[in-house]
Amino acid sequence: MADGRLGSAAVTLAGVMARVAGWRPEEFWAATPADVRAVLAGWTEPEAEAPFDGAALAAMMERFPDG
Repeated sequence: MADGRLGSAAVTLAGVMARVAGWRPEEFWAATPADVRAVLAGWTEPEAEAPFDGAALAAMMERFPDG
């Protein structure tokens, strides 16, 4: 990211993936963005028409905050 916050965003997402999927750090860092998206897509409502997006991720991060 141009503003230098990629590291902080990645750490936050790693925390989300630990809670949602039980991923350990090495599993998160070995995953592709498609892997993360596929796991998170499984947490959307089954009847939802739209794919998992940034708003859904933000809502999940608010519901399950780190520390």
